Amino acid sequence: MSVWMAMLIGACIGVVLTTLILSNTRNGRVRAEYETYIAELELEHQQSLAAAQKRSVNTSRAVLKGKMAEQLAPILPEFQYLPSDAKFLGDPVDYIVFDGYTDFRDGDGTADDIEVVLIDIKSGGARLTKGQQAIAQAIALGRIRFETVRINFDE
Repeated sequence: MSVWMAMLIGACIGVVLTTLILSNTRNGRVRAEYETYIAELELEHQQSLAAAQKRSVNTSRAVLKGKMAEQLAPILPEFQYLPSDAKFLGDPVDYIVFDGYTDFRDGDGTADDIEVVLIDIKSGGARLTKGQQAIAQAIALGRIRFETVRINFDE
């Protein structure tokens, strides 16, 4: 009976050892798969981060170029008005131009020669904002006026 017992104990030990070895092998495979997956995700993350940084730098450059174009516009050949007639606002439009005002002020023109023009400077593929489009529409529909506000400091 002791031989049968020894064989039974040996078989149990064999089953346990085989299970442990196979379990470790399977765990190692699963671990390797997940480590590979994590490495791929880290690489993808690094690539996405680099692309986002590049987009950010390019956007920043475009904004800076646009800001410079806004400031320099009156001295560029594309600007068809006298720089002295242009007043920089920046927001919501870049310039209000009192076309003909310098000539009128200097005695070379008449009041009828003055025209008020709102200008927004765009570079690259930039488009008017919704607010700028609304302003352009208000002007096109004649919803514009001149007001005088008097401030009384004597009271």
